[in-house]
Amino acid sequence: MDRYLIETPHSPQDCLALVQQVHAMGYLHHFDWGCKSGEHCGWAIIEADDEMIARLAVPPLVRTKARVIRLTRFDAAQIEQMHGI
Repeated sequence: MDRYLIETPHSPQDCLALVQQVHAMGYLHHFDWGCKSGEHCGWAIIEADDEMIARLAVPPLVRTKARVIRLTRFDAAQIEQMHGI
């Protein structure tokens, strides 16, 4: 499985509904939130088979606005190989 970073920007008006929906979907413990700092966005890292499956962790309220980014870890040798060092 791949790891994905999920970013869920939302308005202050949608904040409570979004957090409640994330909780109802069972993903609340995966997310960190910037709302108390005035940055109405949630971030999570989850494992999924593909981007489409990862996106299903986001409630429909903001699913089309969410960013889902596949994450990759590199070791030093891989970085050198990628950059022809």
